Amino acid sequence: MRILVIGPGGREHAIVKALARDPEVTQLHAAPGNPGIAAQATCHPVDACDGPSVAALAAELGVDLVVGPEAPLIAGVADAVRATGIACFGPTQAAAQIEGSKAFAKDVMAAAGIPTAKSRTCTNSDEVRAALTDFGAPYVVKDDGLAAGKGVLVTDDLDAALAHAAGCEKVLVEEFLSGPEFSAFSLCDGTRSVLLALARDYKRLGDSDAGPNTGGMGAYSPVSWLPAEVEDHLAEAVVEPLLAELARRGTPFAGVLFPGLILTNSGVKVIEYNARFGDPETQVVLERLETPLAGLLMACATGTLKTDTNLIWSPDTVVNVVVASDGYPGNPVTGDTITGLDAAAAIDGVDVLHAGTAHRQDGALIAAGGRLLSVLARAADPSQARQKAYQALDHIELRGRITRSDIAADLT
Repeated sequence: MRILVIGPGGREHAIVKALARDPEVTQLHAAPGNPGIAAQATCHPVDACDGPSVAALAAELGVDLVVGPEAPLIAGVADAVRATGIACFGPTQAAAQIEGSKAFAKDVMAAAGIPTAKSRTCTNSDEVRAALTDFGAPYVVKDDGLAAGKGVLVTDDLDAALAHAAGCEKVLVEEFLSGPEFSAFSLCDGTRSVLLALARDYKRLGDSDAGPNTGGMGAYSPVSWLPAEVEDHLAEAVVEPLLAELARRGTPFAGVLFPGLILTNSGVKVIEYNARFGDPETQVVLERLETPLAGLLMACATGTLKTDTNLIWSPDTVVNVVVASDGYPGNPVTGDTITGLDAAAAIDGVDVLHAGTAHRQDGALIAAGGRLLSVLARAADPSQARQKAYQALDHIELRGRITRSDIAADLT
């Protein structure tokens, strides 16, 4: 099987890594890729959100399957690829609005009876102020559109909430939900689904969940503290009703459905839905997956997924600590040299995946974005996995780097 993976990030590196160990995969391509991906796939320069360009590249390469992330999917890349007769793992532009518009997602959830926070969609400052007053602090304000995980503000400061809303064309004001958060990935073929292992991620920039929301500063899997009965009923509670409602609307969802979840005193509720693999959760989940990945993705893309698929998982714990640039998430500093990756990866059970990195003309690895690296550590003992991740992190040098020191601290 010949596969083209679209995107430059850490989750794409994790997907490429998983596909590279699949004996069914004969060729691996990426567009545009990154220095880490280039070690396992042939990279091609392309605008990932330009549907005709991606489709043309896929046809030129003669691939059997294209795998795409959220911005290209919302831009309609999957539609363009499918129009050429090539299978694509990812929803249509219409179905991808489950992530592209939070207001759309709330409407679908209400119709499907899916538990979520109460919310109000607002388009002007008067509506925002009224909603904030009604819901009270802590205030939750979400940009309606795609914001790479950074469009959400949770604050006790009313002025800050109003200012955040003023910077968005349309926002959702929500009630605040309290409880531990976790993430689920469900492979879907339009009507059927298979739930992958769960993960716990950390969205805030700083320790103890301080600072602004980010695209994710770390993760771990499995989520051993979640009651078994909760996991057993996740698919029927938050995946199957959504698939049924989207199909009823004529926009069946094929790809990976990624609900962000929270365990409240009144049960599990959906914080948001995403239309792709999440970052940094993908890195830890796919590291534990022992079932070959390519066939699963193709089955979703072609409507042939079997719900009785028996996925094989490593019992090990995998911890991911993200390295970000100074200034992230606002104005990340780029161009600084990154060293020490080989020493970090030399530790048993450790791997380093690339996201926002690039090579300078002299060959040095440099920061080229906000989140730069995922330091993965795997071990049978959860505390040892965490210890290895931070031991490896000590070898990586970057001026002003940002990391959290409490990833997976609840496992020790």
